[in-house]
Amino acid sequence: MAVWFCRVGLVAVGFLVLGSPVLAERIENPIAVFAGLDKITGVTTNFEIRVGEEAKFGGLIVRPLVCTTRPVTEEPKTSSFVQVDAVNADGNRDRIFSGWMFAESPGLNAVEHPIFDVWLTGCRDPNAPPPPVEEAPQPIPDTADEGEGPQD
Repeated sequence: MAVWFCRVGLVAVGFLVLGSPVLAERIENPIAVFAGLDKITGVTTNFEIRVGEEAKFGGLIVRPLVCTTRPVTEEPKTSSFVQVDAVNADGNRDRIFSGWMFAESPGLNAVEHPIFDVWLTGCRDPNAPPPPVEEAPQPIPDTADEGEGPQD
């Protein structure tokens, strides 16, 4: 059975030979996780922002509007629509970025500022159940070394 995929926004849409659409599941998360670099000090900082809220990183104000992931059973794809404003010396804001950031491709749409860089590293939901942990099967004991072989 052949399957074709095309990308429409953040939803991958597949069409089977029969023509029925197949949608990749997206998980909306309430928290976006970012990393920021202060180019003057060389210090990288990790920080979290709730979706719809804003936080200040250096002279930037970062605001994620959505943060989505895919189930652990699918290929990782973490994205967030983010707006970033630079705060001027007079306190006014200038929008320097408005667009999608992708955690798996941080250099694709990272915010590059003369002093600060900001990029998405992930999304999380503190109320989500932890992913299932699979344990390795217990080894079968080797009974050949315990004297159960042929007797002379």
